[in-house]
Amino acid sequence: MRVVIAEDSVLLREGLVRLLGDAGIETVATVGDGPGLLGIVEEHKPDLAIVDVRMPPSFTDEGLRAALNVRERRPGTPILVLSQYVEERYATDLIGGGAEGVGYLLKERVSDVAEFIDAVRRIASGGTVIDPEVIGQLLGRRRTGDPLDALTPREREVLALMAQGRSNGAIAGDLVVTEGAVEKHISNIFMKLDLQPAQGGHRRVMAVLAYLGRAGA
Repeated sequence: MRVVIAEDSVLLREGLVRLLGDAGIETVATVGDGPGLLGIVEEHKPDLAIVDVRMPPSFTDEGLRAALNVRERRPGTPILVLSQYVEERYATDLIGGGAEGVGYLLKERVSDVAEFIDAVRRIASGGTVIDPEVIGQLLGRRRTGDPLDALTPREREVLALMAQGRSNGAIAGDLVVTEGAVEKHISNIFMKLDLQPAQGGHRRVMAVLAYLGRAGA
């Protein structure tokens, strides 16, 4: 696996390079600003781009805007956003633009090395990993009359776990219920959100995340 990193903190950037290297993942290029990300992605065509949110010159949202530009120029490029904050507007833009190969994790998750490396591999292979706190904020910013209001508390729990890319078995384990119960909850969620089977084989993750993106706008 070949990775590029856009991160202005030298210590964190070098720490990521070493952490990834220890897991057998090659970092082919690093930059310290958002605009530089576009260049190294075009040059190296990596399997994954890891991007900080707040970088020079304004330290606001350069990283997320650069990530969105990457996805526009090279659709399907896996992106893992690392941030100390939940930038809701651009998070919903990134997620809603296509959920395959997208991750948004808070930097504190890097402290769990095994969990972080697992997330990197899942995103690079087209999976989705969204931090529970990000999901919580997206769900919390629902508009009046939003179909999410029709979900039961248990269905919302299942939806949040689905958005993290969890399998039915993993969800059942987390909630201490049977897989059959999880399947029923998921069926109800799709029905209430009017997500049709024709939306594709990845409906379980892509359609739900795309919906969350619209709901948080």
